[in-house]
Amino acid sequence: MYQNAEGNWFLARTMDFSFELGGRPVVIPRNFHFKSDATEAGFDTKLGFAGAGRDLKGYILVDGVNEAGVGAATLYFDGLAKFAEHNEATKTNLAPHEVINWILGNVASVADLKAKINHVNIVAIANELFKMIVPLHWIVADKTGACVVLEQDENGMKVMDDPVKVMTNSPDFQWHLKNLNNYVQLKATSHSSKKYGEFESDAYGLGSGALGLPGDYTSVSRFVRAAFIRQNTEKAATTSGAINALSHILNSVEIPKGVKADNEGGCDYTQYRGYMDLDEGAYYMQPYDDQTITRVVLIPELLNASEPSEYPLQTEQQFHSVN
Repeated sequence: MYQNAEGNWFLARTMDFSFELGGRPVVIPRNFHFKSDATEAGFDTKLGFAGAGRDLKGYILVDGVNEAGVGAATLYFDGLAKFAEHNEATKTNLAPHEVINWILGNVASVADLKAKINHVNIVAIANELFKMIVPLHWIVADKTGACVVLEQDENGMKVMDDPVKVMTNSPDFQWHLKNLNNYVQLKATSHSSKKYGEFESDAYGLGSGALGLPGDYTSVSRFVRAAFIRQNTEKAATTSGAINALSHILNSVEIPKGVKADNEGGCDYTQYRGYMDLDEGAYYMQPYDDQTITRVVLIPELLNASEPSEYPLQTEQQFHSVN
């Protein structure tokens, strides 16, 4: 999350994956009915929202912002996510990959989410694209600056306030918070000189306050790096300035192709960056292969449409607005 000088809040993320997801900007209108892999009945939504998604016999979104100013994103929670084995008749049953659709379509604030999440049952059902039960957890924020992380493990659903306003992948969120205690020496200003016997050492230029900031591509290091840089980045004066500032913050954790490889020849990389203006209700998508940002705004014509609206990513080096 990021707040500009006008007091407006934004949520931004990198989507890092080795499998080509093929997402693009999508707007889901108000009062929409989703099919579900968990139940034949599916589920209904009330609020319109925009985000990154794909039509896979029904739209699946992985992040986005709704008309009430709620933003949400799903991230990998490998090795720790644990979902229900069976449906519950008294609850809304969802597959893990359907949770973002439900949140953005039905939740008007973080407080509203806290009141409603216990009426949801997340069931261990495979995603058709990946042919597996996708291990996920979620970050949810609203335009007041409230922010929570949702994690479901063997002990059930946890709804945790996020005071750092940063989230990455495994380990669990509480572990990441405790790990920040190992980096209390980090600061934006330089460290003072230090004496060793009669010798006085001094830093070579500015920036010594960030000595020890981890620079690798593990989720552990990226959490620390994002928390430090977010905390110390100046507040932009305008919305466009905020998107620009967020792009620079995410530059610090973006994964170029080839630097995070597995042993089977694949590699994770940042397929796109998503920026969510929680005040305006606008979604920005910036793909890896072309740094052009496509902007989609939730206007009445889109919110009241009878079907979802889908937009190709722009390729010219300029902002492109759909409004």
